[in-house]
Amino acid sequence: MAFTLRGDVRLHWRLDGSDERPPLVLLNSIGTDISLWDRTVPHLLPTFRLLRIDVRGHGASDAPAGDYDLAMLADDVAAVMDDAGIAVAPVAGVSLGGMIAMEIALRHPDKVAALALICTSGAMDPAAWAARVDAVRDGGTGAIADMAIERFLSSDFIVRHPEIAESLKRAIRAQADDGYVGAAAAIRDMALADRIGAIAVPTLVVTGAVDISTPYEGHGDRLVHSIPGAVRAVVAGAHLPPIEAPGQLAARIQSFLLGDAAIVEAADTLFEAGLVHRRRVLGDDWVDRSLTKRTAFNADFQALITRIAWGEIWSRPGLDDRTRRLLVVAITASLGCWEEFALHVRAGLGQSGFTRDELKEVLMQTAIYAGVPAANTAFAEAQRIIAELDGDAGYRR
Repeated sequence: MAFTLRGDVRLHWRLDGSDERPPLVLLNSIGTDISLWDRTVPHLLPTFRLLRIDVRGHGASDAPAGDYDLAMLADDVAAVMDDAGIAVAPVAGVSLGGMIAMEIALRHPDKVAALALICTSGAMDPAAWAARVDAVRDGGTGAIADMAIERFLSSDFIVRHPEIAESLKRAIRAQADDGYVGAAAAIRDMALADRIGAIAVPTLVVTGAVDISTPYEGHGDRLVHSIPGAVRAVVAGAHLPPIEAPGQLAARIQSFLLGDAAIVEAADTLFEAGLVHRRRVLGDDWVDRSLTKRTAFNADFQALITRIAWGEIWSRPGLDDRTRRLLVVAITASLGCWEEFALHVRAGLGQSGFTRDELKEVLMQTAIYAGVPAANTAFAEAQRIIAELDGDAGYRR
């Protein structure tokens, strides 16, 4: 284990990757340690030499009592970079780590080549963080562990990966109370919002699609508008993309640092436009669940269909939504694509996109032009969905 001694405080760090690769500094959020990045590291190692640092008060770093501040934490990182032999590097930080990254860019601009600010902010509610400080002082980190997990991870991810949620919760409970309180004080007292306009390095602002701690509105948007030239990217999940969306996050960081940020920003703009139409047709609940289920394997495909199918085709003025919905129902029934058929039947009936009589007529016509077996299955699938929508107690999906 590698440590840097700053004053009487030991700071733990780890350096992975080939010396021939460019360096990248990774900083953790409050309540986590360098293991936050474990799921993302395999995606980044082929490209970068990775310096991970346990922020003061976290992981294997010391947790001295007293309030910390961003200047102190930024100087910690600068000292570790010196010990690791890294003169200058891009810095990527999540939440508190992103706040520290901005402070480093302001205090040590010669050490920062670029920033990746992930689910973070230039201004948080001081009263809320003061209350969190008081809660930990009174009841220890266990008092805020459940609340933290609910804000860290999306509900769907917690259901699918309870073991990861429980591991994070145990880590929060095991964290030194003094370390959490000290770092929380740094968030409570930070003064970044009025200063970040002076940041003069390329900056990527990454937001989680369902992040409730630092959503784009009110947090990420202010960073994009305040930091000259900053660009935005969106990834699946909530507040900890290195855990929920490691492949997407790594791809965004790599693309940005390798020089095609404009392409990334344009793709994200098209994605967001497509998402508007997708939500209109399928509903927010379904789309939110779908976004949290993206994986490193299918994320690019999901982005493709959102940009093209939803952003390009469903936005065209030549046909109304009702006609397009019925066309999709007929085509998917004809092709035997029953998962997609069920999705659009449920959305169409559930959102009054078309009537049951109109659905019946489409399936009658499908029987003639695509075959009775296809229509027979389509009627059965549609009947199951109708029973579900009607709340039939005998229906089981």
